[in-house]
Amino acid sequence: MQLYHIWYNYCGDYLMDEQFVSIGKAAKMLGMSKEGLRKWEREGRLIPIRTLTNHRRYRVADLQTLTQQSLTASSSDRCILYARVSTRKEQEAGDLDRQLGRLTTFAARQQWSVVAALTDVASGLDEMRPGLHQLLKLAHHQQASAVVVEYRDRLTRFGVSYLETYLHAFGVRVIVMDQAAEDDQHELVEDLIAITTSFSARIDRALGDKKLAATVQQALVNLNQEGTSP
Repeated sequence: MQLYHIWYNYCGDYLMDEQFVSIGKAAKMLGMSKEGLRKWEREGRLIPIRTLTNHRRYRVADLQTLTQQSLTASSSDRCILYARVSTRKEQEAGDLDRQLGRLTTFAARQQWSVVAALTDVASGLDEMRPGLHQLLKLAHHQQASAVVVEYRDRLTRFGVSYLETYLHAFGVRVIVMDQAAEDDQHELVEDLIAITTSFSARIDRALGDKKLAATVQQALVNLNQEGTSP
């Protein structure tokens, strides 16, 4: 027993710093009061160890496990709503608000808690949508178990399966409110025009670069010929 005390006094501070925390730090980690932790101890839910001076110390690994379990339990009925329209004209006409209203009603019927209602006014081809990026950030931190959209193409026009795979990796599923709805033909035409315009611009740039390179090369040939002529 004496050897244990010697070892404990020598190594105890190191162990406390690396593996254990005080009741105050434990309460902050779990988002609760010190009295709440004392109550858990009386109920046998979380038993701390005691130092030689009878202070409580909580194992960090145990607190992390409790935190993760709390997040999983609290996120099981939580969802993120995501609505999108492609133009300001649609937004001004109230299309975005109505879309978000339908999503809110749908979530309420399922008795889901809405973590965030995110919106974007942008093409489904736009990768820099702030609402979509916020959605991915919340999913990464496991703040919800589902993303609810009215139509699948609200998330993205192409490659939606990649987004779904990413979300599934964090335990978040995509729920489409209206599976049978047809695509918005007007928006689809706009997206096709955007794709065509983008590729046309790339082709023009490529051709322009080739023309410039050919012109420079010919100028160098001409200069070389002039320099070698008698």
